[in-house]
Amino acid sequence: MEVETRFESFDARFDALLRPDSRLERLGTGTIWAEGPVYFAEGEFLLWSDIHNNRMMRWSEIDGVTVYKQPANFTNGHTRDHQGRLLSCEHGGRRVIRTEEDGTVTVLADSYRGKRLNSPNDLVVKSDGTIWFTDPPYGILSDFEGYPAEQEQERCYVFRLDPETGQLDAVADDRDKPNGLAFNLDESILYVSDTAISHDESGWHHIFAYNVVDGTGLANGRIFAEINPGCSDGFRIDHHGNIFTSSLDSIQVYSPGGDHLGKIMVPELNANCTFGGPNKDRLFITASTSLYAIRLNTQGVQHP
Repeated sequence: MEVETRFESFDARFDALLRPDSRLERLGTGTIWAEGPVYFAEGEFLLWSDIHNNRMMRWSEIDGVTVYKQPANFTNGHTRDHQGRLLSCEHGGRRVIRTEEDGTVTVLADSYRGKRLNSPNDLVVKSDGTIWFTDPPYGILSDFEGYPAEQEQERCYVFRLDPETGQLDAVADDRDKPNGLAFNLDESILYVSDTAISHDESGWHHIFAYNVVDGTGLANGRIFAEINPGCSDGFRIDHHGNIFTSSLDSIQVYSPGGDHLGKIMVPELNANCTFGGPNKDRLFITASTSLYAIRLNTQGVQHP
């Protein structure tokens, strides 16, 4: 269903990302807190999390919105590895898992230095196959997104996981509540959002940029963008290197240099987005109760 389509443009580069027929559509509704969208090009469908209902949802042009999995152990972020397998962050299980081709689940990480992870939130796969993920405490703070528990880790880390060896390393420890993350085009920078404002009105609501050192570590963390209103929960990169990020009122777009280019207004608080469709030019937006989409004059960078 088409809904009111509004844009706020601050730069001609934003206008160039729009098509004459760019219109915001509501593809389905009925969730409480929609998050973690991931697109399967070979099946032309989208999966995402409805965290508070402890389920995963599925959308396709043919079937519309259906329940994919329930219960789902309060999954949040999802992505796919280079073999096309689904990777998921579970708040309930406090772990990162991989769903194999036969549907079985492989636990990739659930502890660090002998202590349970907080509640893995979002993840991204680097070109070398390593998995980088954030571990804030949202899933253990209440029973809305997981199961209340004491935090065992000293900090909320950003982790790098080698799924071949099982080696798990903390690559950043300076974030309060690290959340969404994505590499830039040449993987020389990792962007990480901090959503501490969710529980502290004076907390971070920024995207940070880190230099990737030797492909395995991070250094020189600095503010890339301050997100207003709200915060950057999840985001994706297009083939120009632009960042499309969630916020309170819109999907906001930033250039690789940090210029605020414009906004795609969304009628609900939105948490995340991903590119999909046959041409990777359709932006799917998970926003509280609904799933939205808009066709753009750009393409997302994702795999497979």
